[in-house]
Amino acid sequence: NVWCAAGKGTFGTDEIVRQVQRTQLDQVVRHRKLIVPQLGATGVAGRQVKKRSGFEVVWGPIQARDIKAFLAAGQKADQTMRRVTFTFLERLVLVPVELSLLRKYLLWTLAALFVSSGVGSAIFSLTAAWQRGLLAVTAFIAGIVAGCVLVPAFLPWIPGRAFAFKGALMGLILGLASVASLWASPLVSGWPAVAMLLLSMAASSFLAMNFTGSTPFTSPSGVEKEMRRAIPLQLIAIVLAAGLWVGTAFVT
Repeated sequence: NVWCAAGKGTFGTDEIVRQVQRTQLDQVVRHRKLIVPQLGATGVAGRQVKKRSGFEVVWGPIQARDIKAFLAAGQKADQTMRRVTFTFLERLVLVPVELSLLRKYLLWTLAALFVSSGVGSAIFSLTAAWQRGLLAVTAFIAGIVAGCVLVPAFLPWIPGRAFAFKGALMGLILGLASVASLWASPLVSGWPAVAMLLLSMAASSFLAMNFTGSTPFTSPSGVEKEMRRAIPLQLIAIVLAAGLWVGTAFVT
């Protein structure tokens, strides 16, 4: 989205000028105005755009659906066009996008979970890989659901300010629910259960941070600060989870 892109610098003054020049826009249209999304203001310097491209920046409405009404009103925005909202339904719209991005590394992650689950005192067991692997995948899926669905859906009501913390908390809750539902299995007890919780929390915490660029109340500096603090902790949780998960297979 443009808010995230402007914050990261991928949508800004240089990019607008480059696209105007690349498309030779001055030879395509007679006017010299560019309607730029309001939420892109953090990365766009209107005076620089006009100086370098000859086009004046006009700040358009927040929502693309309001552009037609904005033009009909003589390029003037009313209060509703300037008001930022982040409703329950608007947050849920982001869920399919985040889930689709998981496809890049989902297969490799699942493969790693099954393979690591088969390692043990017998060196490698296909039976253990399948049985314990399903448990590890369950914990991982719990983390995905918590981080990609529950966090955006219930964002305003989850305690804490940091998205990483919100994700870890929801991952813990859903992880506990998963462990409780599988408690009858002899493979889910003690340290393996702790490993499942750590995996669920780490996955959820990491995935929840993806929404920092989609919310209208985060800042680039705040996001960078949170990531510098959270990612090392998430890595530690993953390492501990892997160590406990594989280690217990050698003593049982």
